[in-house]
Amino acid sequence: MLLISRYIRKMPKESTCSQFMKGVTAYIRKHYKKSMLPRLTERPEDRLTASVVVFSRLQRELWMIGDCQCLIDGELFENPKPEEAVYAAKRAEKAKELLAAGTTVDELLAHDAARDFILADIVDSTKRQNITFSVIDGFPIPQKLVPVITLDFQPHEIVLASDGYPFLCPTLTESERRLEEQRRNDPLNIHSFIASKAFMTGQDSFDDRTYIRFDV
Repeated sequence: MLLISRYIRKMPKESTCSQFMKGVTAYIRKHYKKSMLPRLTERPEDRLTASVVVFSRLQRELWMIGDCQCLIDGELFENPKPEEAVYAAKRAEKAKELLAAGTTVDELLAHDAARDFILADIVDSTKRQNITFSVIDGFPIPQKLVPVITLDFQPHEIVLASDGYPFLCPTLTESERRLEEQRRNDPLNIHSFIASKAFMTGQDSFDDRTYIRFDV
């Protein structure tokens, strides 16, 4: 994340999406030692990996690389990993089985045994990075996996966010309120919102979250 932020600050402002992808990929890759590349080619789970949604003011475009989301005038656009919903549903069913067998909610919030059940699937899915879904990881990003949303020259309100907000709203306050409701009502994330992880004990969220709103 820090490397991507650093690259965006210094990249040419007229960059296209294709130029950004090539540039940021090269920037990440140069932070790998050459001796690491064979291992990283075989084991994508060991790569530096992040998602990003970028707004280019000059291109009037939004670029969605990885599992991020945005609102354009209140309309939601998402770019989830293709298998994420499958793994989340598998975890939810396992959690329900554990609860039925006597495991308590508090026990699962202390140690998410249902997530353990899908960890091998999650690691296996990394083998398809930049094959079936896009990420920034120092390896080539196929353009076809990156949604590009072009804006007209009318005024628009834009919200860019990570996928840590299960219910993305036009304001940060409302997005945080919906997140807190989810934590109170379904902390395991197996009913009203199905996710691949829970709100673990001591945490106020189940995933990283980033939110920015602006007018263009």
